[in-house]
Amino acid sequence: MYHLANRLALDALRNFGVPNIRGAIVLPVATGMALALALSVVREKTGKNLVVYPRVDHKSPLKAIRLVGMKANVLEGEVADDAVKVPIEAVEKAVSKNTAAIISTTTFFPPRAVDDVVEIAKIAEKYGVFHVINNAYGVQSREIMKLVRKAIDKGRVDAFIQSTDKNFLTPVGGSIVASPNEEFITEVSSAYPGRASAAPILHFMVAILSLGIEGYEKLRDDQEECKRLLEHELEAVARKHGERILNVWNPTAVAMTLNNKESPEKVGHYLYTLRVTGARVLKPKDFGVCCKEYKFPYITMSAVIGCGKEEILMAVERLDKVLSSV
Repeated sequence: MYHLANRLALDALRNFGVPNIRGAIVLPVATGMALALALSVVREKTGKNLVVYPRVDHKSPLKAIRLVGMKANVLEGEVADDAVKVPIEAVEKAVSKNTAAIISTTTFFPPRAVDDVVEIAKIAEKYGVFHVINNAYGVQSREIMKLVRKAIDKGRVDAFIQSTDKNFLTPVGGSIVASPNEEFITEVSSAYPGRASAAPILHFMVAILSLGIEGYEKLRDDQEECKRLLEHELEAVARKHGERILNVWNPTAVAMTLNNKESPEKVGHYLYTLRVTGARVLKPKDFGVCCKEYKFPYITMSAVIGCGKEEILMAVERLDKVLSSV
């Protein structure tokens, strides 16, 4: 069963946008632990412990780095227009003789922009350091998978890691590590200590066999439609309340300013009581903005794979209600 699950994962990722990979493994752990396993292989191979990490305010990757006894050289994000980006020049400058790897990120909440994984792959190849891509939400996005494919073609990518629950609608607790280097996948597999529950493996098998290629592509089409719907509906709400949509490309989420609220955090609190649980409300200095200080408070709402149009319309309607009362 496990061998079949790994073959299905490899075939799925090839069909969904990255045909230039040679190995994939389904792990019974979430993406942070999968990242730690990959880094443990990197540390053993290099004997070095420094990881260049363009800042993303998500604790799992930082914990993964610390878990395997490595240190993160966190590169600060800079605000450019509405987007938060880490300049590619800063990534190259941060690579030193003690650098073991670079961790790049494809998908996070706006205003954090997608890392330039293609240029980072070129830097990794130029300096001979490992490059691991955190692709947690990425499989559902055709554009993101194109970027991963191009990064492999143009430079160095040792592994990219995706969540099974975020991309294949399974319960939380599984991930897939894929690589153009089959030997690296074998070493990640060998690094796993002991045994584990087969449930995440079985969940993935059931999901991918139930969906098939055509079923998954239909889900991708639906996700793209829902993202456009979310953007359209949020634009109308923003105009009504004197706000605006942030100009940041993101395949799954949309962000809107909250400049006209004295206590923007209350928007998030009231949404939660109305059972809108996926929204994120952040103020300029909060953990999550991915830089020292953002320009203004904002709310982010997502339209990920598996989300329905009715859910989006209901969530935006409740946001409108909250903004009218807070």
